[in-house]
Amino acid sequence: MSLTVELALSERAAGRSIALRLAEVIAAKPAAVIGVATGSSPEPIYAALADLVRDGLDASQVTWFALDEYLGLPAAHPQSYRSVLERALIRPLGLDPASLHVPAGHPATADADAEAYERLIGEAQVDVQILGIGHNGHIGFNEPGTPFASTTHRAVLTSTTRKANARYFDSLDLVPRECLTQGIATIMRAGTLELIASGAEKAPAVARALRGPVSEDCPASVVNLHGSVRVTVDADAASLLSSIAS
Repeated sequence: MSLTVELALSERAAGRSIALRLAEVIAAKPAAVIGVATGSSPEPIYAALADLVRDGLDASQVTWFALDEYLGLPAAHPQSYRSVLERALIRPLGLDPASLHVPAGHPATADADAEAYERLIGEAQVDVQILGIGHNGHIGFNEPGTPFASTTHRAVLTSTTRKANARYFDSLDLVPRECLTQGIATIMRAGTLELIASGAEKAPAVARALRGPVSEDCPASVVNLHGSVRVTVDADAASLLSSIAS
């Protein structure tokens, strides 16, 4: 297993460090497949990628796969993850929206949509998967207790996750209660995992994930079982780790 922890000087520096590694992947494989996350943690990565594209990086052949999507929000809703990723990634990089794949958000067909998305990801073979980490240790929307063997599935969001995401909505009542998410086994099939975290509020989850024990109670701890992982954190997010290797 290869797990490297990188201490970045700031959230912005963490994003740029990951973006530079993604640029190396894209340069070596122009038609790379990259898994993308939403939320505030990966936004600096996408901002830095946009800068690299303006400086000459050609990402036009890359295929992008979202980790998850809310159930019950229309694709055009400003807080659907398709809309979020189009704003944060696709438009800033000048990409074709068709290059972005996002799970469908239709509650009535969720199980069939999950199976279809799982097949699509399997056929594409993700080269690099970007991950954030939730306050409760979730990755994607795989909440504590999700089996490590899970594939893309319908999931119920915990109250902790809904409260954390309420800042994007006018009220907590408007935060969806369900989603489609790549499963933990799906995520683990990616060639490389890039996990980013910043801020003191993420420090307990980061410490629990990296120190172990590896347990379904902390879904992010599964990264310890992957063969190629890089965790990039600022000093606040790393504050509960006993040591940092770079």
